[in-house]
This record gives sequence, C-alpha cells and structure tokens, in this order.
Amino acid sequence: ETLFPYIKDNVKEYLRAHWEEEECQQDVGLLRKQAQEDSSLDGAVPIPLESGSGEEELERIIQAVVDNVHWQMSLDRKTTALKQLQGHMWRAAYATGHVKGEIFEDVVPAIRKWREAGMKVYIYSSGSIEAQKLLFGYSTEGDILELFDGHFDTKIGPKVESESYRRIAASIGCATNNILFLTDVPREANAAEEADTHVAVVTRPGNAGLTDDEKSYYSLISSFKELFLPSST
Repeated sequence: ETLFPYIKDNVKEYLRAHWEEEECQQDVGLLRKQAQEDSSLDGAVPIPLESGSGEEELERIIQAVVDNVHWQMSLDRKTTALKQLQGHMWRAAYATGHVKGEIFEDVVPAIRKWREAGMKVYIYSSGSIEAQKLLFGYSTEGDILELFDGHFDTKIGPKVESESYRRIAASIGCATNNILFLTDVPREANAAEEADTHVAVVTRPGNAGLTDDEKSYYSLISSFKELFLPSST
C-alpha cells in the first residue's frame, strides 16, 4: 500500500533528478533491454535510444521509461530490470525520510528480550535482503538492524517449499526443531512444519483471513507479547 504506489507516483521525478548518474543509466539500459525482449507482448512499451539532441527528446525518452515501468507494474512483472530500479528508488526514499518501515510496537521489546535470553533472530522474506535492510534500517523505531542475526530471501528457496527451511537451518547451524517460524501465510506454515520447524501464525490488522480449520490447527498470536520462549542453552 506504500512502496509500490510510491514508485508509480515518483518514477518520472526520480528519473529527471538522477538521469545523468551512472546507476540510473544502468537501470534505464536494463529496462531498455527488457523492453526489446518484451516487444512481442500486448501493450509492450519500447524505450528509444538517446541520440543526444535536446531537452524535448530527453523528456520523450523519460516518458517512455515511465510508461514502461507502469506497464510492467500493471502486470505485476518481477523482471530484474524493474526490481533493480524499484530498489534504487526505495533506497533514496528511505534515506530522505519519504518512506519508513512500519513496526508494530510490541516487536522491538520482544526481540530485545529474546536476544537477552541468548536466542538468535533472523528474517526470511520474499522481499530481497536489500529491501529488508532498508525497511529495518529506516523504520518508525529507527535503525533496528542490530536486532537481527541474519537475513534470507527467496534465493535460499521459495517460502512455500519445505526444503527452504532445511537450507536455512543448515546455514545458521541449527536443527529445524530448534527454530520457531512466525508467518501470516498458512502455505508457508505448512512448508515449515514439513521441515520439522515449530510454527506460530501471526494475525495482524490487514493480514488475509484464516479458515476455521486453520484457526483451530495452528498456534495463533496477535502480538509478540504472547510468545513465551525457553531460553537457549
């Protein structure tokens, strides 16, 4: 509700401000290459090459990039070119304070207690590790990256496959049955359970609803205050 609308609303302004920078030109080059690959798709938006003549032409090319980004986002594309530009725009938005990661008020005190008890805390998200670090580095609670011992994204595997949880356990040197995985997605909970990982399903405002069977099967929490974990040995 925040990050993706931010891209749509600000991509033109961002491109105008950063056009001459090498990073921005690399992003545009990737988008142009992707546009060539997409040329046979319905509604695809080509991005012309610069011939280096005039402000009017520059505006035309920037508008083509904007239209291409909007088109890809309307189809929920996950192309590397689109994700790279989005990542750079979000980084700038976090750094300037235009965007902050929203953290529920019970989270930070709970994690501090867990860490004091000797436990380790990791993030596993479908969002990239870079995106995770931005969210927690520029949060409504300040920079809270120090609270986490590591980050995983879908490079380790999809969150709905049990093998991903075994890989994470091996990576952090921990048996799967010594891990508690918190999620709001039952398919992820199933995959984690198949790997012999403990699971609690978190119900928060805005999360998708659960079926009656899911509510009766899973351990449900609505706040991290409800978790009472044994101290690690």
